[in-house]
Amino acid sequence: MAGESRRKRLRALLALAGVPKAGLLPFEAAFVHQSAVKEGLAERSNERLEFLGDAVLGFVVARSLVERYPDADEGELALRKSSLVSDEALAATAERLGFAELVVLGAALAKLPPARRRSALADAFEAFLAVLALECGMEAAAAFVGARHVAEREKLQPAVADPKTVLQEWAHRRSGRGPEYATRHEGPDHERTFFARVSVPGEVDAEGSGSSKKIAERAAAARALEVLGERYDDVTPRPLSRPRAAAGAAPPKRQVRQPKARPASNGRRS
Repeated sequence: MAGESRRKRLRALLALAGVPKAGLLPFEAAFVHQSAVKEGLAERSNERLEFLGDAVLGFVVARSLVERYPDADEGELALRKSSLVSDEALAATAERLGFAELVVLGAALAKLPPARRRSALADAFEAFLAVLALECGMEAAAAFVGARHVAEREKLQPAVADPKTVLQEWAHRRSGRGPEYATRHEGPDHERTFFARVSVPGEVDAEGSGSSKKIAERAAAARALEVLGERYDDVTPRPLSRPRAAAGAAPPKRQVRQPKARPASNGRRS
C-alpha cells in the first residue's frame, strides 16, 4: 500500500489510538521489517522500536492486571500477562487492526503464507506502541493497549492457560526449580523454523517447533504438560480470580497528552 491510501490507513489507526492529530512520519518507522532493510527497500528497521515497545507493553499490561485483579497473586498475574504479551496474541490484535496492510516486508518474506508472517505483525505492534509512548506519552500507550488489546483479548479468551507459565508453576511446586529450555533454528532468515527442547529434571523432556522461538518453546511446554498430565493429577491451570470490573468493560478514561507540533522539514507531508 502506498501514497494516500497508506496515509489514510495510518490516520485511521491513530484515531483508534486516540491521537488523531499525531504526525504520521514518526509512526512510519514502526512498520519497517528487517527483511525490507536487507533487500534495500528501507534504510532502518523497526527492531530498536520493537525493543522499547516490548518494555512499554510489559509495564502497561502488568499495571492493568494489578489494578483490575486485586485478589490475584503473583503466579496468576504472571499467567495472565504471559497470555496477553505472547506473539500469538499481539499478532492477532495487529491483524484485526489492519497492521498487515502497513508493514513493509522484503519480497521473500512477503511471498510466504500469512501464518509465516505473523511474527512480523507482533513486532510491528510493539514498535507502534513504542512510538505512541514516545510521541504521545505512556498514558496514550496504556489507553490503546487497554482498549484495543487487553479488553478484546479477554473477551475472546477469558480462560488463560499459557503452557510455559503452567509448566513453570508446576515445576516450582514439585522441585523448587523451573524448566530449562534449549532452542535452535534451521533455514534462511526469512523462512526459519525453530526447534525447542524443554526439560524438567527428573520428570520430563519434550520438544516442539514453530515459526518463532516463543512459539517453539510453547509447543514444547504443551507437549511436556501432556506427558506430565498422564502421570500426575495436579498438572492443571490454576483457578483464576475475577476482575474488579467485568471483562471487556471500557477502561477508565485517562488523560492523553497530544503530541507537540513539529516544524515541517524537507517539504515532506505527514
